[in-house]
Amino acid sequence: MSDASEVERVFRRDYGRAVASVNRLLGDLGLAEEAVQDALATAIETWPVSGVPPSRVGWIITTARNRAIDRMRRESSRHDRHVQAALLHAPDEPVEVGAVRDDQLRLVFTCCHPALAPASQVALTLRLVAGLQTPEIARAFLVAEPTMAQRLVRAKNKIRAAHIPYRVPQDADLPDRLQPVLAVVYLVFNEGYLASSGDALGRVDLADEAIRLGRTLVDLMPDEPEARGLLALMLLTQARRPARMDADGELVRLPDQDRGLWDAELVREGQELVRMCLRRGRPGPYQLQAAIAAVHSDAPTARDTDWSQVLALYDQLHAMTPTSIVALNRCVAMAEVGGPAPALEALDRLDLADYHLFHAVRADLLARLGRTADASAAYAVAARLAPTDAERELLRRRQAELG
Repeated sequence: MSDASEVERVFRRDYGRAVASVNRLLGDLGLAEEAVQDALATAIETWPVSGVPPSRVGWIITTARNRAIDRMRRESSRHDRHVQAALLHAPDEPVEVGAVRDDQLRLVFTCCHPALAPASQVALTLRLVAGLQTPEIARAFLVAEPTMAQRLVRAKNKIRAAHIPYRVPQDADLPDRLQPVLAVVYLVFNEGYLASSGDALGRVDLADEAIRLGRTLVDLMPDEPEARGLLALMLLTQARRPARMDADGELVRLPDQDRGLWDAELVREGQELVRMCLRRGRPGPYQLQAAIAAVHSDAPTARDTDWSQVLALYDQLHAMTPTSIVALNRCVAMAEVGGPAPALEALDRLDLADYHLFHAVRADLLARLGRTADASAAYAVAARLAPTDAERELLRRRQAELG
C-alpha cells in the first residue's frame, strides 16, 4: 500500500476520532476540523519521506494540535492564548477520564443537540464523526454541494455561538436526547452497509464504526431497549455482508444469498439482544426491525422464512411508524402471505415514485402476476433511479431475466 493510500485509509477510518479528540482540546469544531485536515495534508507530504508512523492516528492528532498552536500564535487573542496554554500542557495522545471514555460519542451528542435542525444533525454527524466528504453528504441528501457546505458551516457556527456543550447529557436528559442519536448512528451504518451513491457497495469501516458507537450507547444506557434494538438490527444486518456479493462481484438479493456465508457469531449475538428486548416488553421501531431481521436469520433458507410472523411485525411497526418505506417493506411480506395481487394494490397507493426500490418491488410483483412488459418497464425505471452501480447492474440483470 502506498503512503498516499495509507493517509486516505487513516482519513476514512480515523477522521472522526481525530476531530473529536482535537475538538476536546480546542473547544472549536471548525478549528479542530481545519487542524486535522492540515495534519492529513502534512502526512501526504512527509510520510513518503520519513515513513508511516507506528501510531497513525496519534501522529495525526499530535500534528493537528501543533498546527492549531501555530495558528493561534499567528492570530493571537486573549482567548486563544488561554487555549494555547492548555494545548501546550496537554499530552500527545489525550487520556480519557470520566464515566464515558469516548470522544466520538460526545461529538455525536453535540452534533445531535436539539438546537440544531434534524437535517443538520445528520449531515454534521456524517461529516465529523463518519468522515464523509461534503460531496458524499450532498448526494445522500439530494442537494447541491454548495448548499450542503453552507449547511455544515452554519451548524458548526451555531454550536460555537450557542455554546452547545461537548459532553454526553446527564442521565435525566439522556432519554430525550437518545432518538436523534440512534437515528444518526443508524444512518452512518446504512451508509457503510449500502452506500448512497457511487461505484462502491458500501464502506466496512463506517458500518463497523456505527456498531462500535451502538455498543457504547448500550453500555451507557443498559436499560434503554431501543439502543439495544438498534445494536441488534445492525449486527443482524452486518452478518449478511459476506453473502451480499457473488464470485463475480455482483450484488446478491437476500432471497438468493448463501446463508451458510452469514457470520454466525453476529447472528447469535443479534438474536440474543432481540430476546433481551422482548423480555422487557417495551417495543420500539428499532426493536421491531431487529425482530424482523431475527426471523430472517432463523430460516435456514429463504423458502423457510416465517412470513406470517414477518407480516405481523410489519403491521406493528407500521402502526408505530406509519412511513411509506415501512409500508413498502410490508407489501413484500404481504405478497409472500397473501399473494402478489393484494400486495400490488397496496403498493400502488404509496407515494414513492422517486424511490428505486418502490419500482423494483413493483417489477417483482408484476412479474409474478405474468405482466412481463409492465415488469420490464418498472425494472428500467428502478435501474435509472438506483444510486449505486451495483444496484443498477442487479436491476438490469433482473430485467434481462424476464426474457
